[in-house]
Amino acid sequence: MGFTIGGIREMRTGSRRRVRTTECTAVAEYTGLWGWDVLPGARAVSGQCSCGDASCAAPGAHPLPFAEGVPAGAGLDEATRAWSGYPGAAVLLPVGRSFDVIEVAEAAGRRALVRLERMGLPLGPVCATPTGRAQFFVAPGAAAELPRLLYRMGWDDADLDLDGLGTGTHITAPPSDLGGLGPVRWLRPPTLDTAGAPPQARLLLGTLAYICHRSHS
Repeated sequence: MGFTIGGIREMRTGSRRRVRTTECTAVAEYTGLWGWDVLPGARAVSGQCSCGDASCAAPGAHPLPFAEGVPAGAGLDEATRAWSGYPGAAVLLPVGRSFDVIEVAEAAGRRALVRLERMGLPLGPVCATPTGRAQFFVAPGAAAELPRLLYRMGWDDADLDLDGLGTGTHITAPPSDLGGLGPVRWLRPPTLDTAGAPPQARLLLGTLAYICHRSHS
């Protein structure tokens, strides 16, 4: 059918080379600058996943089977060598190592982000997915602590569109495409101060829960 991990076979060689250069640069930035591990992920075109499984339950939204990741600290040369075996792969970040993620609806996330910035609270990176979700990077361990934190704040019985992602999960990182639906983008890009030290979830959770609750009211 002409579909490969790298995309459509009919892509021009020059375009493919530029895409690969962009991918390698992004991987090296995540590993070398921000100190995050990176995993090669599957792609999807027209609902077909590049993993080759016709019945794939998450086309274009999972790590490639048996693919080796690029470790935190890898520079451009190392990242390029490692990524050359997976041309066109999506850039995935494993959650639970350097950060956990609190995920909410994008509209609520944008409103919360404005409020949090006005309050002067510490913030980590925040990205938005083409599926309409906002993902707030927080300190590792947040996902496991989320039920307890919500209970202590009195939000445990509320109808909140709020999820915690922790160890064993991953997210698609900008500028990669998520499941053929479009690229993931930064709402608040990482910086040297925030990438390695995302905030504790408790500092953001009250505002996120309040905005999510208001969005459902």
